[in-house]
Amino acid sequence: MRLLLVEDDNHVAAALSAVLARHGFDVTHARSGEEALQALVPGGEGFGVVLLDLGLPDQDGYEVCGKIRKRTSTPVIMVTARSDVRSRIHGLNLGADDYVVKPYDTGELLARIHAVSRRTVHEDATGGGESTLRLGSVHIELPTRQVSVDGTVVQLTRKEFDLLALLAQRPGVVFRREQIISEVWRTSWEGTGRTLEVHVASLRSKLRMPALIETVRGVGYRLVAPAA
Repeated sequence: MRLLLVEDDNHVAAALSAVLARHGFDVTHARSGEEALQALVPGGEGFGVVLLDLGLPDQDGYEVCGKIRKRTSTPVIMVTARSDVRSRIHGLNLGADDYVVKPYDTGELLARIHAVSRRTVHEDATGGGESTLRLGSVHIELPTRQVSVDGTVVQLTRKEFDLLALLAQRPGVVFRREQIISEVWRTSWEGTGRTLEVHVASLRSKLRMPALIETVRGVGYRLVAPAA
């Protein structure tokens, strides 16, 4: 996932970018509100999430959030030391999708990033968008939960389908093991890791595409879209 980090402190940005990169994010750093808005011009490179610090040198962060919302529906997570309820409500009313207060736990921040990303994917899938995911010769029918390869239906278990559909909604994006377990099995990572590995192996075998689901060592898995 491409992520726009809006942060004027270079040391903070460098440390956070390194953490995000280890978790599969492609981070672009903007040091001011103006840089952020230029990065979000229509037709420019798309971002999955904007991580917006409110203490910017050139513009008020709330003002930047309002401008971002006018030009894109990309999820915005505000990051600030302002912890009062009124500030949070103001940010949400301006169009922010979430609000993280400094100092924050990195794990919590990652969870919030993935949460707003999942919410956006769900809204796209249920808001009149495509009901079929097409990945080369692989077609995934979301309403009927049917998968076919080159026109031939492949019989998958419920969890195999859920796993494939989750990865296929964002080809190329790395999904953390913990996130997959939470989304597909609705439980914690502990004790379920081997189950995930077995299901990934089963999907590779049933679809006859060993390279379709790539293991990202130490992080999780991502779907590599095959050629059409």
